[in-house]
Amino acid sequence: MPIEELFEYIAKISRHNVSSQVLAEKLQTLAKDALRLSVNPSNTLRISIVSTIDLIQHYEKQIELVKKEISKLLKVISNTLTTVKGIGEITAAGIIAEIGDINRFEKASALASYAGLVWTINQSGNYKSENNQLTKKGNKYLRTYLVMAANGVKTYDPVYKEYYRKKYAEATTHKHMRALILTARKLVNLVYYLLKNNVPYVPMK
Repeated sequence: MPIEELFEYIAKISRHNVSSQVLAEKLQTLAKDALRLSVNPSNTLRISIVSTIDLIQHYEKQIELVKKEISKLLKVISNTLTTVKGIGEITAAGIIAEIGDINRFEKASALASYAGLVWTINQSGNYKSENNQLTKKGNKYLRTYLVMAANGVKTYDPVYKEYYRKKYAEATTHKHMRALILTARKLVNLVYYLLKNNVPYVPMK
């Protein structure tokens, strides 16, 4: 790919959030130093490379089709999860699908327990000992979606960003994962509230 075309492509997909020119030049350099083909590679190698690229592009198209269908379905479901900056349509759809009817859960702690975001000693958000482990019982898919959501929300929401930073500073090992899981547990309270009351999220100023 010509360097100018690569530059424009990176700028577009990154929404101008990265130094596109520097990255484009770096990628082009890495590509030149990567797998070097002979001047006349065999047909077998050519077919293998082309087939792999075609397969990747096919999967990318399938993923986009699924994402569009999920987006359509989500719009007919009454929910306000996507009003939280950092929770996208795919993550919101996953959370809703795994929870089902929110009225099955009497309170947020019951939802946290269902997701497996509780510890062997019942300390939940007031986690003190790093020797305590997640029970890892419950719905592992919901737990994954909530952790993904927490990772997005902590980027945009000042309250969750500060909470993550605090837990990160307190941890002595596996700092990022410990802080992220605790942030996900805190996020359960918000998810429960929004689904239960069907109201948009209003960030604290």
